[in-house]
Amino acid sequence: MVERNYKLFSDGACRGNPGVGGAGAVITDDRENVVWEGKKYLGHCTNNIAEYRALIMGLNGALDNGYKNLEVYLDSELLARQINGSYRVKNENLKILMKDIRGLLSSFDSVAVRHVPRLHNSHADRLANLAIDEN
Repeated sequence: MVERNYKLFSDGACRGNPGVGGAGAVITDDRENVVWEGKKYLGHCTNNIAEYRALIMGLNGALDNGYKNLEVYLDSELLARQINGSYRVKNENLKILMKDIRGLLSSFDSVAVRHVPRLHNSHADRLANLAIDEN
């Protein structure tokens, strides 16, 4: 059986920094069909916390659905570089969330994390903002 590859796009949104936050994530299959999406209202948080929590939500969504080969696309260059090890995580709250992210990433058969321009992450951004608007 050939393992399928999936793409995860995640984004956090904040109205103010800190401010009211939301998380959005979408997973597509190798034909660009949406196979999962999620959004979550986060309450008062920083933009970086929203980005981290959006990724955690998306990684959990992938694992819950058995998607074991994942390409992750983030418009947060900071988060992408922290995951890939070129930037250190200095904030204590983010260190806790990074530990969660690393634990989740280790559950996949293959995973790659890439930074993309914001315009290539519009679906996840829309979900994050919907999470805020609907609350």
